[in-house]
This record gives sequence, C-alpha cells and structure tokens, in this order.
Amino acid sequence: WAQPVRLYTRGVVTSYKRSIANVYHNQSIISLEGVQTKKDTEFYLGKRVAYIYRAKREVNGSKIRCIWGRIMRPHGNIGAVRAKFARNLPPKSLGAPVRVMLFPSRV
Repeated sequence: WAQPVRLYTRGVVTSYKRSIANVYHNQSIISLEGVQTKKDTEFYLGKRVAYIYRAKREVNGSKIRCIWGRIMRPHGNIGAVRAKFARNLPPKSLGAPVRVMLFPSRV
C-alpha cells in the first residue's frame, strides 16, 4: 500500500498582530514548520490557511468546522508570517495547529 500523502504544511497560531498597548485581531501571526528565515517565507505568501476546530453543535452532520485565511506577508526575521482570516480567529486558537495549503501556486 502507498503511504498517504499530506498536501499541506503544519503551522501554529502564535499570536495576534500587536503593539505594546494594542492588539489587532484581524491579523494572526503563524509559525511555519521548517521555516527559519524571512527568505524562506516567500514561497508561502498568498497560500491558503485552514484553522480546523471542533464545535459542540452539529451542522450538516459534522461537528468539525473550518475558518479559511490567506498568508499576507512575513513577520520579523525568524520565519513567522501574518495571515488574515475570513472571520477573526477566536482566542482559543492561540497555540493551536493550522494547515497551510500548497495552493494557489505562484511558481
């Protein structure tokens, strides 16, 4: 049997965009697996991000829900990126895994 192929990269929601006094909930900072420099983030710009979570109430026969977003730009020099989601991520998402899809392709 062939091994299943994972068509996404793992990431972790690190924080919201913020300054010392203010927090901007409409942008989230995401750390990507295997990305250590700002130059490495160029491949991921424009890629789609999925935050998948479980909810209590069933909708369309499933308790699993998803919030889609897009990677906008790098954040800092250590390989983090900023992403904007269709709906702002809930505070429960901080530290939670996200899936960074390998589409749309810019190659």
